[in-house]
Amino acid sequence: MRLDDYDPGDDIRDLGRGGGGFGGGGGGGLGGLLIGFLPMLLGRKMGCGTILLLGAVAFFVLGPGANMLSLGGGTSDPMADSRSGANVACDTQAERFACNVFGSTHQVWGELISGYQKPTLNFFTDQNRSECGAAQAAMGPFYCPADQGVYLDTAFFRELEQRFGAAGDAAQAYVVAHEVGHHIQTISGISDQVRRAQGQSSQAEGNQLQVRMELQADCYAGVWASRARNSAGQPVMEAGDMEEAMRAANAIGDDTLMRSAGQRPVPESFTHGTSEQRMSWLRRGLQSGDPRQCNAFDTAI
Repeated sequence: MRLDDYDPGDDIRDLGRGGGGFGGGGGGGLGGLLIGFLPMLLGRKMGCGTILLLGAVAFFVLGPGANMLSLGGGTSDPMADSRSGANVACDTQAERFACNVFGSTHQVWGELISGYQKPTLNFFTDQNRSECGAAQAAMGPFYCPADQGVYLDTAFFRELEQRFGAAGDAAQAYVVAHEVGHHIQTISGISDQVRRAQGQSSQAEGNQLQVRMELQADCYAGVWASRARNSAGQPVMEAGDMEEAMRAANAIGDDTLMRSAGQRPVPESFTHGTSEQRMSWLRRGLQSGDPRQCNAFDTAI
């Protein structure tokens, strides 16, 4: 990808490694709508393409033991966390890339939305806290509407490549851009509308609404990728990048994750959409570059 190198701003923070346990999940009972943070239903956190609500169970039982996403490994890994106690953001290769994607999303959405206000990007290691409750590596990347922050442990990028076969910088960029897509839903009022509707729905109906939320965020990620340009005016997407992003979308569909975990896919429990749906809506954003084409609520999905 042809991304510019953005200077970290005050909208990017390195939280480091949090201390203590996270039993009970602060910030209220609803936790995250994303990977691994089970039915913290209706949306204090909305997770990326990396995530599922009920399907998150399948997502994380793929690895053995309780530390499935704690990859360990040698310090020779270029994405290994090398933070000191200074908590300086964007100081590793993986963080720098995420920061550059994050900066590029602001350029695109700032042009599309009058008065656009940035979310924050919060790096953490293993576990920390958000205004929505616990932030844990096992949850994957997520967005917290309560503090309008994207939360990311960059170890997930290794997991995406090594466990799910979705390697490449475009796959990683899709993850970040998807979470920023949830921010667009928050500042546009879509998130509140969906949560109100979910509060009056059955669980199956609420899950279907959440699927539409996630597919719209996928489409928004595609809009960013379609419209993003670097300082030389070149598209940030290069040959092969679309295929990388599509592999990531395919890898994190509810049906694919559940089959990989040895479970029979149960559509009523889906909260992020099938692999085909996720690829379709990402493609819609990539091909149109138009956020108006991302209305997943008034069309068949």
